[in-house]
Amino acid sequence: MIENRHSLPFIYKLTVSLLVLIGMFIIACLFGAAETTLKDVWLALTTNAKNETTLMLREIRFPREVAAIFVGAGLSVAGAIMQGLTRNPLADPGILGLTAGANAALAITIAFFPSANYLFITLACFIGAAAGTIMVFGIGTITKGGFSPLRIVLAGAAISGFLYAVAEGIGIYFKLSKNVSLWTSGGLVGTSWKQLSVVVPVIIIGILISLLLARHLTILSLNEEVAVGLGQKTSQIKAILFIVIILLAGASVALVGNMAFIGLMIPHVVRAMVGTDYRLILPMSAISGAIFMLFADTVGRTIHSPYETPVAAIVAVLGLPFFLIIVRKGGSIFS
Repeated sequence: MIENRHSLPFIYKLTVSLLVLIGMFIIACLFGAAETTLKDVWLALTTNAKNETTLMLREIRFPREVAAIFVGAGLSVAGAIMQGLTRNPLADPGILGLTAGANAALAITIAFFPSANYLFITLACFIGAAAGTIMVFGIGTITKGGFSPLRIVLAGAAISGFLYAVAEGIGIYFKLSKNVSLWTSGGLVGTSWKQLSVVVPVIIIGILISLLLARHLTILSLNEEVAVGLGQKTSQIKAILFIVIILLAGASVALVGNMAFIGLMIPHVVRAMVGTDYRLILPMSAISGAIFMLFADTVGRTIHSPYETPVAAIVAVLGLPFFLIIVRKGGSIFS
């Protein structure tokens, strides 16, 4: 099995994935309620032409697809890190309370700080994601028997349900349900370059830090005792990686709202292609997550055009069966 995974050098797999990403980005720019041509996309990218089509591409479609790329990459890398750290095949930012915590913080911010700018809202999402994580892992480890993958998933489901209820309750009480729903429904509609200028640097920094710690994560994912024996400062590495997860999940939720299952699916698929070395898993997860998010957004915009299907619904339709298969196979479906 290992030989089959590595029969093709990683650089070739990476190159092919990058080409697929470029192709998917072009396809995403071409199709939608207002279909365009390759010439329109090229002119919008390379010239200052200011006709109706090029302006639509630059101000509406390009920022939306750039957001899809970085959200897909961020959530996939966050999921891969969580699965490696917890050695839990069901780990995912959407399942373990991060996105629910960020959603609750976002609702609180909209209710109590209505004039907050986008940077403040993003910071609130980071704090909410951290709070959700702390609650899940706190409940999952204080009971008899300590930490276990199943207990963490159950705690994540309970805390996520509670935090989503908090967000809904705040929306109803302050008559902000529509505003909160627009943020938390999981979509890329209305993404602007200004929003991207706040969120994209955070996601890039988070991914770069994770790549620097990829070798340490590989050892931690196999055996923590071995990591200690090799002289790793496991507590510090875990703390940094959890901060990275919070940054990636918080930034993604600030941009598109709740988006479950991406961080669960993509790392499993990637491990089937490149093996268990996180120096390979993390960059491939980032690219594959970006491709998947572009695909889901394109389907959402075209399946019922000119009406739009929420991208979160497309992701859920694909992700829920995948989650059930992983549960049934005990996490070994792509091992």
